[in-house]
Amino acid sequence: MEQAEAELKKKFSSWEEIRGRWPSKFQEQERFIFQKIRPGNRIFVGTGCGEPQYLVSSLLNFVKNQPKAFLDAELINIVTLGVAPYTDEKFKDNFRLNSFFIGDNTRKAVNQGGADYTPIFLSQLPALIRSERIPLDVALIQTTPPDKEGNMNLGVSVDIVRAAVEKAGIVIAQPNSYMPVVEGDGWICMDDVDYIIAEDEPLLEYIEDVPGDIAQKIGRYVSRIVEDGSTIQVGYGSIPNAIVSCLQGKKHLGVHTELLNDGIAGLMEKGVVDNSQKSINPGKSIATFCMGRRHTFDFLREKSSIEFRTIDYTNNPLIIAQNRKMTAINSALEVDLTGQATAESLGHTFYSGIGGQADFMRGAALAPDGKTILALPSTAQSMGTDASPRGQLVSRIVPFLREGVGVTLTRGDIHYVVTEYGIAYLHGKSIRERAMDLISIANPSFRLWLIEEAKRLYLIYPDQAFIPGIKGEYPEDLEVLKTTRKGLQLLLRPIKISDEPLLKDFFYSLSDESMYQRFISVRRDIPHELLQKFVAVDYFQKMVLVAVKEEDDRELICGLGQYAFNSDMYTADVALVVRDDCQRKGVAGELLSYLTYLAKKQGLLGFTAEVLVGNEPVFRLFKKMGFDLSKRNEQGVYEMLAMFR
Repeated sequence: MEQAEAELKKKFSSWEEIRGRWPSKFQEQERFIFQKIRPGNRIFVGTGCGEPQYLVSSLLNFVKNQPKAFLDAELINIVTLGVAPYTDEKFKDNFRLNSFFIGDNTRKAVNQGGADYTPIFLSQLPALIRSERIPLDVALIQTTPPDKEGNMNLGVSVDIVRAAVEKAGIVIAQPNSYMPVVEGDGWICMDDVDYIIAEDEPLLEYIEDVPGDIAQKIGRYVSRIVEDGSTIQVGYGSIPNAIVSCLQGKKHLGVHTELLNDGIAGLMEKGVVDNSQKSINPGKSIATFCMGRRHTFDFLREKSSIEFRTIDYTNNPLIIAQNRKMTAINSALEVDLTGQATAESLGHTFYSGIGGQADFMRGAALAPDGKTILALPSTAQSMGTDASPRGQLVSRIVPFLREGVGVTLTRGDIHYVVTEYGIAYLHGKSIRERAMDLISIANPSFRLWLIEEAKRLYLIYPDQAFIPGIKGEYPEDLEVLKTTRKGLQLLLRPIKISDEPLLKDFFYSLSDESMYQRFISVRRDIPHELLQKFVAVDYFQKMVLVAVKEEDDRELICGLGQYAFNSDMYTADVALVVRDDCQRKGVAGELLSYLTYLAKKQGLLGFTAEVLVGNEPVFRLFKKMGFDLSKRNEQGVYEMLAMFR
């Protein structure tokens, strides 16, 4: 009790000292300050969790009591987490909101014509404010309480607030002891503000949904892509925030981001983020604003390892690109089969905004060893259109973005697209390859529709084979990592419908001898018609495995093994082929061993195969694996029966 009273007296005495040094900054009644607002003024309001709630509510109360005090004022901000009552119909003569990013609380007003949205790269905003192309008459901001020298800190929201403080005609600050001091560009002083209205109140919190199974699956895929030592940026929304929780096994991550959220703060607390390998600002996590829970705000307080910089620094693609292994992780509403994505609108409905996504994706794409990742659930519930009633499940992967959509990311911006069904790598690939990759990670319920639409639009082969339903769904659970007896690290996995280009390269890499042993012919051509028989698989009747290794950040098929059920349904016809430069390294043994395991699980009793006379390595392999062998020579080709023991 005595300590609390001492703190209160200390706080009271410091305020008295501040009032004594800057008496003109204080007014006994707030209405005297708000009376300085003129009709048509542009009023800036601080961003997100840094919004000065008390100032905003006081301003609205002032207008309620004096509805003719000012008219046609424009409220300007990036995004609000408050209730946004100024968009209410009763205030339409007093205020009109102009936002640079649309949130849940303003979406209805924007789409019904009651508020404005200005699309812009957020990195460009400070320059527009400083040049007065976006003039500001009044700025309502929130700060930390001033120290004895009159220094205050913008805390969780630096972004464009710093520029607003510099250029607004009148700056009204709400010092709040709940606001943490964050190092960087957020320092201002009493001489930078015109009026002080002190009020302690908890900061607005941005609370994400608890990650569900889908978000966790997406996160696990993304974690495969993010390398140790990467510098990461995480975008706005529940999916990117959930993904961060799956990066806890990484080492020496750095942070250069627009938004610092609960997930990133958690990685910093656990030591996953140490910024030790950053190219610029080593040892520092760089952000421009924070939206999260109170625990995160407390974590930020006076941390020397965190700096908040103005948004024209954090979001500048040329600065972002200086970070080696810069990895930008963002989400989208829809992505089409050509690789275009929207994060800002659904048809003619404005949903969010350009934000900083394009800045970071382009900066990361330019960075040495940089990566851009677009992570999204494969489906969503429709907002209601003529084609799909409200609440109906729709695919987020679509043939083409619909009319009216804002293209946030172009076909050249995206490296990886990730859903709960896998990873599609688009960078440097043709439209046909992109379409097949994206179809393979779409929700299975929509894959046949996407195939048919892609055929109709000439995005893929007009005769593209496809196995619909559960029989054609990729069995991800069969993926296994193996190391051969010669130390070669491989991923053994079922073949995917999108593997046709990889398989084509594999077959054309084989020597004439290897091709002859595999096909028992001298053929050299492997046309699309033959290739798609390998990749369009009914996994209930057939299994095709590839042994894959990563080389220069891309997949390379080292070997292929397959079996298909014979008509007797107790055996399956098996075939193996290994890339020449991977032969005698244990690849064939790993493939045959795994094929045997899968065949036994399906109730098979053995394999049959046609083997050229003289192909002794094959017979030695089957003997070594412990099969009961029998063979019959038919004109230079052995018909082999290999029964399981």
